[in-house]
Amino acid sequence: MEATGRSPSRRHETHATRHWNIHREAIMSNITIFGAGNIGSAVAGIAIKSGAAVQVIDRNPDKAAAAADGVTAGKFGDAAIAGDVVVLALPFPAYGEVVSTYADQLAGKTVVDVSNPIDFTTFDLALPKGASSAAEYLAGKLPQSKIVKAFNTTFAATLAAGVNDGAPTVVQLAGDDEDAKNAVKAFVEAGGLKTVDAGALKRAQYLEGYGALQIILGVTEQTPWTGGFKVVK
Repeated sequence: MEATGRSPSRRHETHATRHWNIHREAIMSNITIFGAGNIGSAVAGIAIKSGAAVQVIDRNPDKAAAAADGVTAGKFGDAAIAGDVVVLALPFPAYGEVVSTYADQLAGKTVVDVSNPIDFTTFDLALPKGASSAAEYLAGKLPQSKIVKAFNTTFAATLAAGVNDGAPTVVQLAGDDEDAKNAVKAFVEAGGLKTVDAGALKRAQYLEGYGALQIILGVTEQTPWTGGFKVVK
């Protein structure tokens, strides 16, 4: 105790303070979610639980408003982005229109890529030629944004419930900007889930393969859509 200069109560205080800082960061954040489908709605619910101000943008503003209690709804193309963290809860083929419509507003923001770029006729990964992952492809299209891969390795049901097989759902992340990853971690953990960090954005290709495998097992009814892979910590 004398060697460290910290008593047990001091260590406890430091641990509590760290968690309070994570929660406070989430409360102070503004999050915009593109897409009000199952994943978008689940992420909106997590963000609301974290205490963040949440905007949901969808082609159907009524659907956006119903994504989660307490969100602000916007119509795609009309609504300006309010969040500092922007979650693209959309299929990968829809990214092109988001980039062409909102690229200027996405500059400087943390942009979260949720996609699993799959050809649903073959269930193979389907990426533009030369791209290693959807996340890296998006980073090339948005060079002034900070890209984080997240939410693609969990089914919507486990995100919405916050639990997978009796344990907190774990969101896996990858990204090159530590502050951007920490911003995502903050609202996920303040919303009651856990996170693990896969490292640099180049690791997104592993997460996308992981997500594709989980979907294949779900489609072939070998795993339930209410479950999926569980990360034990």
